[in-house]
Amino acid sequence: MRLSLLSVAAFAGMTGLLAGTMPAFADTGRPHIVVKDGKTQPTFSFKDAVREKVFVETNVDSDHDGKRDRVSVFITRPKETDGGLKVASILEGSPYYAGLHDTPYHPADVTDYPRLAAWNVPTAPPGPTSYSRVYYDNYFVSRGYAVLAADTLGTGDSDGCPTAVGPNETDGMTSVIKWLTGKATAYDAAGKKISAGWSTGNVAMAGKSYDGTLPLAAAATGVKGLKTVVSISGVANWYDEYRANGGVVAPDGWEGEDLDLHAKVVLSRRNPGICEKIIKRLEPGMDRVTGDYNRTWDERNFAKSAPDFKASVFMTSGLADWNVKPIQMSLLWEGLKKADVNRKLWIHQAAHDEPLDVRKSVWLETLNLWFAHELYDVRNDIMRQPRVDLERTPGTWETYRDWPDKSARPVKLGLSTGVLGERGRGTDTLVDDPSRTAENLAANEDKPDPNRLMYLTPKLTKATKLSGTARIKVRASVDGKSPYLSALLVDYGTDERISGFAPTSGTWCYGDSIPGDQGCRANRGYSTAVTPFKIVTRGWMDVRNRHSASVTEPIKAGKEYTFSWPMQPYDYVFKPGHRIGLMVLATDHAYTLRYPAGTKVAVDLHGSSLTLPLTK
Repeated sequence: MRLSLLSVAAFAGMTGLLAGTMPAFADTGRPHIVVKDGKTQPTFSFKDAVREKVFVETNVDSDHDGKRDRVSVFITRPKETDGGLKVASILEGSPYYAGLHDTPYHPADVTDYPRLAAWNVPTAPPGPTSYSRVYYDNYFVSRGYAVLAADTLGTGDSDGCPTAVGPNETDGMTSVIKWLTGKATAYDAAGKKISAGWSTGNVAMAGKSYDGTLPLAAAATGVKGLKTVVSISGVANWYDEYRANGGVVAPDGWEGEDLDLHAKVVLSRRNPGICEKIIKRLEPGMDRVTGDYNRTWDERNFAKSAPDFKASVFMTSGLADWNVKPIQMSLLWEGLKKADVNRKLWIHQAAHDEPLDVRKSVWLETLNLWFAHELYDVRNDIMRQPRVDLERTPGTWETYRDWPDKSARPVKLGLSTGVLGERGRGTDTLVDDPSRTAENLAANEDKPDPNRLMYLTPKLTKATKLSGTARIKVRASVDGKSPYLSALLVDYGTDERISGFAPTSGTWCYGDSIPGDQGCRANRGYSTAVTPFKIVTRGWMDVRNRHSASVTEPIKAGKEYTFSWPMQPYDYVFKPGHRIGLMVLATDHAYTLRYPAGTKVAVDLHGSSLTLPLTK
């Protein structure tokens, strides 16, 4: 089985970078880090690097065996570190090094109330542990870094239990960081204490998806020694990964996935049965029935802790990523902005993809500058560059001082039957049919459809750019079993659009030297299609959570209420001649739970509107 957050770090063949000045700390008579043009240079042998495993003791006993859990850490470092060279560290924590179990998804179709799939503890680990692919190890070890791969608790050779980045998993990562700064204890396989005497005490965490979420969890603790994190498609708030304004919402294409699956699937430790009770506690905690925000979710809300970040943050997000949705990027970015944390952001047109496959050479050069500046105090221009790089069309990048675009202003558009931009009167009604997909409902936009409401602008006379978060308000009554309201923003106008993204096939590259593009997975491939419309962004809510995501309040059938909710943050340009469409639904087939058909939604047009963040 594959989870939506399943991440295998990219280890493509990587080109060398340009090179800069020798840092003041270098002793040219001994092995040292070489810096040129603000970047560390490939002067150490990856082939001859020291490879060792240690077990770092944590502060938690999450498997309740009476002993503190230990985290298994595989280290690759230049051999010169055995002779006195001290290097900075790049740590990638992951639950995936020992593979996955096949675990059933929860039912997305509801007959009475949302139910859970049965789960049995696996009787054996899924496979051997392998650290052959960690965060660009063949690139950074040769440039003077130690690269560490840590099994999260309950996975691989670590003790403890997996809890979907719960507090215990966070402690596991911060304990490794503390060991690298001399503040925690580690042992070798024989039980002998071992220190990280080769470590400068400066640490970065990096990774993609789940592996890009752990750095945010660690940074939220303010742990000393963690200087920077690189989060590729990381989850800043788990609630917004599987919930939306009280609604139970899945990643696109992964209906029935929920928080607990991330613990059940990765349980690869020895004696997995010891974790059964711990993992099953996630089921009532995540509350798939009401969808309310509670303690379980609050413990996994790292965006709220942005003021506690001592580490800088470099993050990336894909506009076509409806797995780790754009709100994850937006929530954290806004929090870091308010807390004035050093930060950098890439927004690309791909989906849940590695920036290495999006913009290879620029990505590696930028990372090299970033790590050199943050971990070795190299004076380069990385912090003077624009904070935001945004890919407008495939291969075409723009830079901004911030995101959303500072020129974007809220534009309120009224609703009239069939028209977006006019304030109407009367009532429009839809009847929910959960079997129909959004794509099916969005077709034939000019024709009435009993299962959705459609509002369209006239054809645009000029390009219109959306940057930020659209928000919908509807005055409506809801009568039926489904508690959902969904809103989709659609671009209508025939155009050649990206219909999918996939890196071109090739061979992963390893070794001391970094080969060029030929023969390595580095190029970018698209499939395109001429389509009459594109769903740009969408948003959902449970009408019972109309006042708070934390509180469920029943509604009365036939009574009007005012419902207001945000769509997913986005950045998009509507072309001249196109029309902007707003589609209102109850069930969004690929995302929300699907209750029995027949729920009736009656929208009061006079009390309803859509607000779009549009640039001048």
